[in-house]
Amino acid sequence: MAKFETIKIEKGMYANKGKSLTDILEELDPSENYKGTALEGLDAFQRQLKRFDIKVSGKSSDRVEKFFDNSDSAALFPEYVSRAVAVGMERSNVIPDIVAATTRIDGMDYRSITSDPSDDKTTFDIVKETATIPETVIKTQGSLISLNKRGRILSASYEALRFQRLDLFTVMLSQIGMQIAREQLKDAVSVILNGDGNKNPATVISATGEIDYTDLVSLWAGLAPYELNTILAPTALMQKLLALPEMRDASAGLTFHGTGSMITPLGAKLIHVPSMDANTIIGLDKNCSLELVESGGVITDYDKLIDRQLERAAISITTGFGKICASASKAMKLS
Repeated sequence: MAKFETIKIEKGMYANKGKSLTDILEELDPSENYKGTALEGLDAFQRQLKRFDIKVSGKSSDRVEKFFDNSDSAALFPEYVSRAVAVGMERSNVIPDIVAATTRIDGMDYRSITSDPSDDKTTFDIVKETATIPETVIKTQGSLISLNKRGRILSASYEALRFQRLDLFTVMLSQIGMQIAREQLKDAVSVILNGDGNKNPATVISATGEIDYTDLVSLWAGLAPYELNTILAPTALMQKLLALPEMRDASAGLTFHGTGSMITPLGAKLIHVPSMDANTIIGLDKNCSLELVESGGVITDYDKLIDRQLERAAISITTGFGKICASASKAMKLS
């Protein structure tokens, strides 16, 4: 009998701080042991689904009640919910396109690091013989990074869901994840514009009035010596940017029509942020502008879910954003 078929799964596995059920199962049943077998390509959680013959997708997907055939399979249900929400987050998540680093922590208190602005020189002078080499001082920030919990409450009873197919339920959970991702993007934009509590709001660059190519060039120049590789814009300004004559050049046009990715003639990726102020665009260097701080992953009320108390069961994730290089992002306000 294979190792994954003998593992005892219980709710206590969810109590390991900083580790998901999948992480625990991987420690007990490493995926590397299945290389060259029919189970290669499945992670430890997916092997447990196979063990209990639970199909979560496709036309032949099982009903929700299949998870509750026995206590072991019931203990898999909260992880299924978390993973389905995470899939939705990844599907509409543009956070990886704007953050330079991701830091995972176990608690709620976190201070990032920064370099002293007076010493953070973007040019390096020639050091003459016997002269002292200038230093850049790296230190912890004065204020903690603010972490926000985002989530939703499941408000359907087990009786209402037990006969529903898992592929449909997965779609519903993915929608929750997509909404959480949109809320996280709002948090990221707020930190870029207003700072992370360490007196580092974005510098505002003046605009001509109506957005045009000259404004994009000004944004590019104002960000120097950093690289303008990402532009965040609300719906109305996205429409105006896409309508610029310069956006119809061969490179930008073919990229947009061929892949759906929106770039400017300057090479910066355009990201649509409907929640932004209608008269503001942001230019940043994604390689050094923002840090994402995560306190755990997607968290579910595993006790309630395992006990079939779906109603009022919470699904949440706690994250925050901090600025790495404050001058690596700029805002442009249009009248």
